[in-house]
Amino acid sequence: QVQLVESGGGLVQAGGSLRLACAASGNIFSINAMGWYRQAPGKQRELVATITITSGGSTNYADSVKGRFTISRDNAKNTVYLQMNSLKPEDTGVYYCYANLGTAYWGRGTQVTVSS
Repeated sequence: QVQLVESGGGLVQAGGSLRLACAASGNIFSINAMGWYRQAPGKQRELVATITITSGGSTNYADSVKGRFTISRDNAKNTVYLQMNSLKPEDTGVYYCYANLGTAYWGRGTQVTVSS
C-alpha cells in the first residue's frame, strides 16, 4: 500500500500561481507513475498531469493546462509537485494526487480556488 498526502492548495486570483505537493509513503518502490487529477463541482474527475517514476520521468498533460502547469518529481523526497501558473477560474476544484502501482491509490485532495 501507498499513502499520499497533498499540500499547497488555497485561494488565488486569476493569473496567479500555486504549487501543489504530494508526498508518498509506504510501498513507494512499487510506484510506476504519479500524477494529479481534479474535480470541479458537478463534474467528473479529470486528468491534469502525470509523470513516470520508474524511468525517464515522462510527462503527460491535459490540453487545458499545457504551457501553464508543470509536473515534476523529487525521488529523494518521494514527492511529486504541480506548479500551476496563469491560473484561471476554470482551474478551480479539488486536486487529487494519484499513484499507479498497477492498482490506483488516491490522496484525500486539496482545494484550489481561483477567483476572477
